Amino acid sequence: MRSYYVYILASQRNGTLYIGVTNDLIRRVYEHKHGVVDGFTKKYGVHRLVYVEETNDIGAAIEREKQLKWWKRKWKLQLIVRMNPNWDDLFG
Repeated sequence: MRSYYVYILASQRNGTLYIGVTNDLIRRVYEHKHGVVDGFTKKYGVHRLVYVEETNDIGAAIEREKQLKWWKRKWKLQLIVRMNPNWDDLFG
C-alpha cells in the first residue's frame, strides 16, 4: 500500500510556512532543501520540515492539504507546536 504525506515546511520558528503533499517525502524535502525546483520555498528559504501527516488515501491527502492551506496562520502554528514544540527539522 502506498503512503502519501501532507507536510509543512518553515523558514524558521514562527517563520514563513509552506504546505505540500507528496508520495515520496524524502525526495520532496530534499528537493526543497537543495533548491532543485524554482518556486516559493527556494525564493523564501523555506526548508525546515516541521510537521507531517501520513495517509494511504491520495484523495484524503489532497483534501487535508487544501484544508490546511485555508486555515488561519494561528491554527497552523498551534498544529506544528502540538507535534513539534521545538520546531526541530524532522528531516534530520
